[in-house]
Amino acid sequence: MISYIKGKLEAKNIDSVIIEVGGIGYKIFMSVNSMDRLGEAGTDVKVYTYMRVREDDISLFGFCTNEELKMFEQLLGVSGVGAKSALSILANISPSSFALAIITGDINTLKGLPGIGAKSAQRMILELKDKMKTQEAIETEVVPIKTTIKSDKAKDAIEALQVLGYSRRDIELIMAKINTEELSVEEIIKQGLKYLGM
Repeated sequence: MISYIKGKLEAKNIDSVIIEVGGIGYKIFMSVNSMDRLGEAGTDVKVYTYMRVREDDISLFGFCTNEELKMFEQLLGVSGVGAKSALSILANISPSSFALAIITGDINTLKGLPGIGAKSAQRMILELKDKMKTQEAIETEVVPIKTTIKSDKAKDAIEALQVLGYSRRDIELIMAKINTEELSVEEIIKQGLKYLGM
């Protein structure tokens, strides 16, 4: 598995980039937003990657941040969402806004994403919340989680970060560093992502 690729941005295409590393050019599929953030050809870049292996194809998908990569991986776990659809969704919503929409059951926000109708939005909410509960049950069984979080905003932020694939234990550790009383839920999520991404 290739975690990330660091090298020179050689070219940008409609849906992909070429990054040269040690004389080898890697073709990496990316969303338009992510490609725009990489800068111009000739720039040194670092791209987090997801490698998809099929019988007839090996493809690399790239992301500017680890949070985008985690959101992409979560989306691939939803029935009916493929790699290209997941990239399209990523181009239209930030990981923090997406996670918040899932935990608050905000179907309208999800319906506004390309290729997502009301049924797909409901399925996405249901499947990602179920996955989050399953992961939490596994963690609790191994070592009981000591919950000291009292604020509703903090609880919502914890659930949103779990939607993005972080473990509850790791999230609760970084919550102690965030002033959850003075921030909105989305601001808490963004702060959390900064600490978790370190």
